[in-house]
Amino acid sequence: MPLSSVTNNRSVNSAFWKGKNVFLTGHTGFKGGWLSLWLSSMGAKVYGYALAPYTSPNIYDVVGIEAHLVKSHIENICDLTRLQNAMASARPDVVIHMAAQPLVRHSYFNPVDTYATNVMGTVHVLESLRSLDCVRSAIIVTTDKCYENMEWEWGYRENERLGGNDPYSSSKGCAELVTSAYIQSFFPLEKYSAHQVAIATVRAGNVIGGGDWSIDRLIPDIIRAFEKNKSLVIRNPMATRPWQHVLEPLSGYLILAEALYEKGPNFSGGWNFGPNDDGNCTVYQVIEAFTSRFNRTLKWFQESQEQPHEARLLRLDCSKAKTRLGWQPKWNINAALDATFNWYDGNMSGYDMLKLTTSQINDYMMNNSDFKKGFYE
Repeated sequence: MPLSSVTNNRSVNSAFWKGKNVFLTGHTGFKGGWLSLWLSSMGAKVYGYALAPYTSPNIYDVVGIEAHLVKSHIENICDLTRLQNAMASARPDVVIHMAAQPLVRHSYFNPVDTYATNVMGTVHVLESLRSLDCVRSAIIVTTDKCYENMEWEWGYRENERLGGNDPYSSSKGCAELVTSAYIQSFFPLEKYSAHQVAIATVRAGNVIGGGDWSIDRLIPDIIRAFEKNKSLVIRNPMATRPWQHVLEPLSGYLILAEALYEKGPNFSGGWNFGPNDDGNCTVYQVIEAFTSRFNRTLKWFQESQEQPHEARLLRLDCSKAKTRLGWQPKWNINAALDATFNWYDGNMSGYDMLKLTTSQINDYMMNNSDFKKGFYE
């Protein structure tokens, strides 16, 4: 996978976020932990709302995210009253909804919980917005899997048909439809001057980075295999996915939230934030590239038992974000894997993980991808 880079990107505006009240659901999760720390580092006042972390270890505890929040509500997104009270107390300028049941295979075993969290949780967030007069910008995070996957060679655009063969993908497609219905019913674009709330949905690719210990995700599975000196079991080694570092889509969410706040409904609707073409890799390619960074080999084999359906090919077309927002991916797949390896290596070596994680955020902001072993010492 050749090295490539993009320059002259539009970056997140730190000055915009200083002093802003941000209500973030899902702050105890992998992506939520990174976003909480990034927002806090820019001077935002972050109010989190989520269940307790569902893995041990987890980025929330390892990095000490809670110390950087104004308030952490450990609550269920399915409890509308508690959510409304928490949001009203925070008086947010910006709402970012990330709380979700995020795993495809888990959705086959727990479809009711998946739909309750991903669909009704989104309903509850949007319903909570209706009673507030402070929110100007709201981001609803869904997934690249919300599209009806036709196994096309080209990337899906934001106006493609929504769908999903599995409960997870379907639930995220439903969240997109719910958001569209709420916008048209309660926050119509033609009446923006009255309600002043601009809402958008965002769809990212397969996100990697330090601090993810979820089950059934490739990088965490590799890390566990190395730690336990066991072979790695892979379901679909030739499946192609759009791989990207966690900071890539998060930067898109932040830039879009700024645009919604400052320019209103001109930026409402759905947005893709995926990698450049070099990030569209097979599972096998990512395994080979990531494990080459270790000083020992990893044995792996393909699962022989029949598995629940998962799409073999998925790409995103991000022309809209690149053209209208000026957003561009900063780190190619090699830089993303380097940063991810260095995070886990640092954690296993006893580094200060708050310092390391903050350093990677700063590196991303400066478009630095020079990750050398021991760089954060």
